[in-house]
Amino acid sequence: MFEGRKLIIATKHKKEIVIAKHLNEKLGVNCQVSEDFDTDVFGTFTGEKERALSPLDTVRKKCLMAMEKFGYDLGVASEGSFGPHPALFFIPADEEFMVFIDKKNNLEITVKKLSSDTNFSGRSIKNEQDLEKYIKAIQFPSHGIILRKSRDSNENIIKDIDSIEQLKKHFKSMVDLLGEVYVETDMRAMNNPTRMKVIEETTLKLIEAIKSICPNCSTPGFVPINHIAGLPCSLCGLPTKSIKIEVLGCKKCGYEMEKIFPNNKKEEDPQYCDYCNP
Repeated sequence: MFEGRKLIIATKHKKEIVIAKHLNEKLGVNCQVSEDFDTDVFGTFTGEKERALSPLDTVRKKCLMAMEKFGYDLGVASEGSFGPHPALFFIPADEEFMVFIDKKNNLEITVKKLSSDTNFSGRSIKNEQDLEKYIKAIQFPSHGIILRKSRDSNENIIKDIDSIEQLKKHFKSMVDLLGEVYVETDMRAMNNPTRMKVIEETTLKLIEAIKSICPNCSTPGFVPINHIAGLPCSLCGLPTKSIKIEVLGCKKCGYEMEKIFPNNKKEEDPQYCDYCNP
């Protein structure tokens, strides 16, 4: 269905580095990227332009816009969001969405991956000693860093800092002027190898979804559409909020099938039980 076809990857931030090789190899497509596509119109991580749509709506619109602009009937796009983990509130999380759209076959497949593997953070810093501790924790300079006036300010934002000498120079000038600087991680994919790894994992999840064929009509994309919680706690036996049953569905024919214990677990760790660990 996809062998030999050209596919546009809607990205400005070098995501094709981890997306293209897998799609080319496992789907037989020929991935293309255009430098003349500005994904910042959908919103920026630093807030100069707010994201108006949900991540899911944004990734879909991004993909369709690139396909239309450059004349492709096959496209892929991804979109990430960062914040507190929905279940483990004390740690940050990276939630990546990825969509595959095939206009020729009227096919659209979307996957989501939630990962706690992220260096997403930010804080106000007043001196070089605290700055050095922070940049070590977020793995600078392999991972990018951004300086700004304050957490909620879009003024005096400095991006693309790629050396400690450059960082200290900008930091000193801003501290001398403002008294403190808000320092945060750069979450753009090309400046964040940890996020790039999660995008690659999401790509593999997308390929798995594409290769999952509906047993009723043979359409690609027989993927989870719902789930039922209730995986029992291994200590007390009571149902937890963890997934016990996954419902797979086909968008084309509507066929559904339940899959019990989808994560190859028949019991859940007591740390995730509301009774054992309230």
